[in-house]
Amino acid sequence: MENNKKLKSWLDAFGLQHPLVIAGPCSAETEAQILKIAHQLKDTDATVLRAGIWKPRTRPGNFEGVGSLGLKWLQKAKEETGMLIATEVANANHVDLALKHDVDILWVGARTTVSPFIVQEIADALQGTDKTVLIKNPVNPDLALWLGAVERLYEAGVKNLGVIHRGFSTYEKTRYRNNPEWQIPIDLQNRYPDLPLILDPSHIAGRRDIIFDLCQTALDLNYDGLMIETHFDPDNAWSDAAQQITPETLRQMTIDLRIRKEEGDAIEFKNKLATLRTKIDVMDHKLLEILGKRMKIADEIGALKKKNNVAILQTKRWNEILGKMILEGEDNKLSEEFILRIFKAIHQESINHQKKVINE
Repeated sequence: MENNKKLKSWLDAFGLQHPLVIAGPCSAETEAQILKIAHQLKDTDATVLRAGIWKPRTRPGNFEGVGSLGLKWLQKAKEETGMLIATEVANANHVDLALKHDVDILWVGARTTVSPFIVQEIADALQGTDKTVLIKNPVNPDLALWLGAVERLYEAGVKNLGVIHRGFSTYEKTRYRNNPEWQIPIDLQNRYPDLPLILDPSHIAGRRDIIFDLCQTALDLNYDGLMIETHFDPDNAWSDAAQQITPETLRQMTIDLRIRKEEGDAIEFKNKLATLRTKIDVMDHKLLEILGKRMKIADEIGALKKKNNVAILQTKRWNEILGKMILEGEDNKLSEEFILRIFKAIHQESINHQKKVINE
């Protein structure tokens, strides 16, 4: 897919003075629920009303959506409030029904993005449409798979495209429901800077108390919009209750979020500098996470050495690591002096961890 400035034209057409805000419940539950939320969202910065109609749940037995009936509710909300409407589509039949009900924005979910077969089916069904189509990142951290989905839709003549960053699943327990892995959308943004990038903090967080911080990080990284799950009674929502916020909370959040504006060369410099520094912060956080995981493995090695009465320092192994890292450092344009300083410090910390385990 070529780097095409026109990709952002659909977003520019809104004429917004702030990033795009897409808000609404995880699931459409009843007509009254959809209409009530829509009218409450009119008093916020939200431009688009979102709601899940078909809900592909990880395991059966959970609420899986009201189906096409909910599209009529979205249509009615659109008529009464003037908001645009958006929903997820997972196959060609969903696309057909959404288009018949004049849904403005269709998004491809994370579970769908992983299958090139299904993405191609959706692309064929959307051939040449002027609707806006957003593609969520795949469940697992795979930039090529994400880009592949975008390219399939682009090649089908869908020009109003964007992507949604909703985080990536992991077996490891973290503070997030889905790890943000910020570097992946940053790489995508670097590859296609004119492809609108929208954050879904609700699915990354899995809980409402860290949604604001995620949104602020996204804005600092020059994201183009936010998709936030919103419900007038979040605790009693039929799906994903813990990650939804109220329209009033959304309204206050959009007031409190810091949004930089370009107003001349000095401001542009500060904006670019702030963006680059945020990228550094993301990478530094990742480095600390990786180092923490490395030391946990060192603890396990210490326990194994203690059990087998083996000395902590293994000189041959250490020299092999150092030599290998110096060579890999050269490949990444890192000086030998820097690699020696870093890995000597890491090695010393590893020894400290193993000593603590052995002496317990």
